Amino acid sequence: MCCSKIASILSISVFEALILSLVPRTKTEIDNIDAILEQHIPSDQLAEVRRILYGSNLGKPVEPIELSSDLAQSAAKGNFEIKQFRLSANPEQLRPPRIVKVGLIQNAIVKPTNAPIQEQYQALQDRVEELLDAAGKAGVNIVCMQEAWTMPFAFCTREKYPWIEFAQSAEDGISTKFCQRMAKKYNMVVISPILERDDAHAGTIWNTAVVIGNNGNVIGKSRKNHIPRVGDFNESTYYMEGDTGHVVFETVFGRIGINICYGRHHPLNWMAYGLNGAEIVFNPSATVGGLSEPMWSIEARNAAIANSYFVAGINRVGTETFPNEFTSADGKPAHKDFGHFYGSSYIAAPDASRTPGLSRCKDGLLVCDLDLNLCQQVRDRWGFQLTGRFPLYADFLTNYIEPDFVPQRVKDPSL
Repeated sequence: MCCSKIASILSISVFEALILSLVPRTKTEIDNIDAILEQHIPSDQLAEVRRILYGSNLGKPVEPIELSSDLAQSAAKGNFEIKQFRLSANPEQLRPPRIVKVGLIQNAIVKPTNAPIQEQYQALQDRVEELLDAAGKAGVNIVCMQEAWTMPFAFCTREKYPWIEFAQSAEDGISTKFCQRMAKKYNMVVISPILERDDAHAGTIWNTAVVIGNNGNVIGKSRKNHIPRVGDFNESTYYMEGDTGHVVFETVFGRIGINICYGRHHPLNWMAYGLNGAEIVFNPSATVGGLSEPMWSIEARNAAIANSYFVAGINRVGTETFPNEFTSADGKPAHKDFGHFYGSSYIAAPDASRTPGLSRCKDGLLVCDLDLNLCQQVRDRWGFQLTGRFPLYADFLTNYIEPDFVPQRVKDPSL
């Protein structure tokens, strides 16, 4: 099929479908781009369009896995979506496949934001427990929830109370104890991103992911390295940059890192997890369509390619409305909500392929079988780490952080 025809398909059919879906008479968010593709692109051309959008894994489209009847019933009963895929590696003579089943959970808040704090948290825990039960039925080995899953993403308000009352101990808080129970129940590593209260250091607040081992033990925690100061993301009112570095956790199922939300915009942040040996990096997030959606499908995929590991992007869904108005320091009227959290959680592989995403609007569980051997196979093929000029970069950055740094520029003498 000629390139001009594919370009025409992508630029006209999909564009028109998007426009039709967004006209005022619907007043609803687009649920899923894949559904639009299926509706508007002829079946004989759809596979090629998906190859262009999602890449190929071992020269083939990313393989979907049919849901068992039990999982399908769980999804229908719980009113959430489940999608399953497989990202494979080539067979090797000396190493057996290293298959890890990863689960990503996205969800909306359950109670209104003016409900009592304990009621809001308990409703979220009950909802996440449903999704974790489904992950357990699916045989998931490592599961990750969205950023600050235990609360509404209230950091837009700049109000300390009641929102910091959601903060908990990473070691023995109520959400950690809940996740320990679920991890032990399903022999599953659980990554639990929370708002942390650090009682050992004067009750300081952090944005933290707690890593719980498959035996129910707390392996450790990873704090958010980069804090946004853009739009309604006023997070430095509550917590500052994390102090745990780029820790990689060696679990029974593989080596994992957690790059929380805004850290995905920083290439060196991604690189450090790779140099520390991560095979899967999770990016639990809370981000809205008006700000970052054009970046969402690109950044995790770029990181997976550049660093030769798998990346799992998780984003919450829904619109969260708060009791009091706030402004964005952009001259626009005050408002009570962030905008739409667009979900779309997906997994990107080091070979440039990726899964389709979950819904933009609906709670869901994405499950994917990953063969971790693919990480080394891609490193061997492309040699990004082999050809990296790390001493050169180190020298440059060493000079750059000095007050007397002079940029290396050559000016055209004719100017």
